Amino acid sequence: MIVDILGFLLSALSVVIVIQAILSWLIAFNVINLYNEFVRSVWQALDVITRPIYRPIRKILPDFGALDLSPLVALLIIYVLNNFVLPTIAAQLAASTY
Repeated sequence: MIVDILGFLLSALSVVIVIQAILSWLIAFNVINLYNEFVRSVWQALDVITRPIYRPIRKILPDFGALDLSPLVALLIIYVLNNFVLPTIAAQLAASTY
């Protein structure tokens, strides 16, 4: 049950990362701007959620200038956790209960 909850939270986090990436592209290409109160509040909320995840990744990655690869690396880590690590833990827990 806990593994299922963790899987759901990781999936939700990956959706948040994708939404933030799309929103950053829309802001960068001036399709939407941060002068809108709703856009600014959504952007700040997404930034508060993802900043603790991106910070250690940004410390490790070299500086690519305006190109930020930390969302891509975070999505890759979430994919590995969700598809390889959590099923392995679930299988080990199921085997240990018998």
